[in-house]
Amino acid sequence: MEIGQIRQRRLADTIVEQLEAMILEGALTPGQRLPAERVLAEQFGVSRPSLREAIQKLVAKGLLISRQGGGNYVSDSLGSSFSDPLLALLEGRPEAQRDLLEFRHTLEADCAYYAALRATEVDQQHLRSAYETLQSCYAPASKASRAEEGAADARFHLAIAEASHNMILLHTIRGLFDLLKRNVVTNIGGMYELRPETRQMLMQQHQELFEAIIERRADDARACASRHIGYVQTVLAERREEQQRRARAQRREKPLKG
Repeated sequence: MEIGQIRQRRLADTIVEQLEAMILEGALTPGQRLPAERVLAEQFGVSRPSLREAIQKLVAKGLLISRQGGGNYVSDSLGSSFSDPLLALLEGRPEAQRDLLEFRHTLEADCAYYAALRATEVDQQHLRSAYETLQSCYAPASKASRAEEGAADARFHLAIAEASHNMILLHTIRGLFDLLKRNVVTNIGGMYELRPETRQMLMQQHQELFEAIIERRADDARACASRHIGYVQTVLAERREEQQRRARAQRREKPLKG
């Protein structure tokens, strides 16, 4: 029987593996600058040449970007599943807005469920911070714009995805972040116009969702997320119907002339 020699693993490969895990787990985010090589080498307890070799391998894989004299960054392209032109195209189509809400209905319910089961104390702190920022946008004295409110709403749902400790869910939500943010901004304008009580309803729904996750009530968290997206779907469907009725009325008022 032949026994092959056991090859010692290169230290750079171990560093690569650790940095890749940090990217997958969300500890390193798209566009984030890594600490200086000296600092990072000290944190890992490795030599700078080994660290430099690992970084070069990650650059070759497209996971990191190395800028001459500017440091090393996690690739921005990891954070976007959709290009800006596609975002603009989707933004202008009502059926795309509907489809995104259907997608969110399934995805975010599962995120909430797993977040309630798996969130660590650090996850709960991040979630609480995102929740408080969102709630401050709803305050009567708030001067937050709809864009700021939409960004805060999207960040709250992203924090739930991070707390789920499911890498696929996390990176799917991350990849959709810009689209999600724009979708929220578009939605709230129409919802507030149609139903004055919408702001209060969203405050309550987010509070119920937050509390269910913090209190580790997984089934309740899933149900809260589902009710929240369901409410948004219902209100926006009503708005589309109202717009269609108005359009029909205008066409009757101004018929085509032969």
